[in-house]
Amino acid sequence: MTTDNQPPSGRPVPRSAPQPRLLLGSTEDILGAVPYLLGFHPAESLIVIGLEGEPPKGRLHLTVRWDLPLAAPGLGQIIPLFRNEGITQVVVIGYGPGPLVTPAVDVAIALFRQSDLTLVDALRVEDGRYWSYICSRTDCCPGDGTPYEQEANAIAAQAIVHGLVALPDRETLERSLDPVDGPARAAMREVTARVTEELRGRLTGCEDDEGFAAEFVADGMARVRGAIGAYASGGRLDDEQVARLGLDLAVIRIRDEAWTLITDDTDDAHLRLWQDLTRRLEPRFVPPAASLLGMAAWRQGDAALAGIALTRACEIAPDYSMANLLMHALRHLLPPHVLKERMPSPEELDQEMGSPTMAWLLPMISLLEETAIMAE
Repeated sequence: MTTDNQPPSGRPVPRSAPQPRLLLGSTEDILGAVPYLLGFHPAESLIVIGLEGEPPKGRLHLTVRWDLPLAAPGLGQIIPLFRNEGITQVVVIGYGPGPLVTPAVDVAIALFRQSDLTLVDALRVEDGRYWSYICSRTDCCPGDGTPYEQEANAIAAQAIVHGLVALPDRETLERSLDPVDGPARAAMREVTARVTEELRGRLTGCEDDEGFAAEFVADGMARVRGAIGAYASGGRLDDEQVARLGLDLAVIRIRDEAWTLITDDTDDAHLRLWQDLTRRLEPRFVPPAASLLGMAAWRQGDAALAGIALTRACEIAPDYSMANLLMHALRHLLPPHVLKERMPSPEELDQEMGSPTMAWLLPMISLLEETAIMAE
């Protein structure tokens, strides 16, 4: 499980998934693994790695990152999380210059020494060298730091075999969700205008509201399942399919159908699908897709991507409930299984919500009205 913090709050934001079985036998191994556990090379960061088992052995289980300087409440909530996760040992690593790193590491050292957790080491890393705050022996911890291999090492090779990547920095990860632009954006805008105009026409000529609602919801859920299947097999939606699915997801029952279908077996397909839609949809259509991407990323252990996706959703629609719910869970270091265990099945959703009504379509109709105003 890995957690990451969002700059706006300065608070740790969890990302949970089983950690890969990397063989970490030295300080250099731990430092080599960190970028792959986070998904990017950290800078101006505080990292805490949690291990299970009794010293001197331990199994990697959880990694947490905060931006520096450390903001209140800082590390306060990490001890209960570690206890709940069965953590027994920790390694603290600060990335950056001493004046930035040392105050945060001092707080972490004091916190863990007052707990029942074993502090294995506390390090500062800068420009390819590391220093230990615990070891004072100059033969193994020289004053000018110990150099280590940042890229081409055995741990990096193991991580790549496990399918992990380490982007240059967090900004690179943020750019991976940038909206498409140029001709791709122009084409998407044109298709969206056509699809929304067609749907407005259907609504205007509708004589059976309940029948229309039932048909729209059924078609939308079928499109959701078809899209997941397409990305699971390596396919990709065309612009019209993206635009129609963007409208579908405005209906909570259809969006929740997608949510309940995020499983351990389909995580990868959901990541590809919702990342693609987050980038291609017109901005006002993005919050449901970005929220689904946040959930899929969180389940896989990618808190950084989850946080970026949820931030994107909240920037567009600050009151979007799914994004706010997931962001709250991340910021309070809740593991994904807390929500996963409470999610109903599609069949249970049907029983709880009953038959579709026109009221279900109101968020989608509101979206149609907004796009019509913007087009004028």
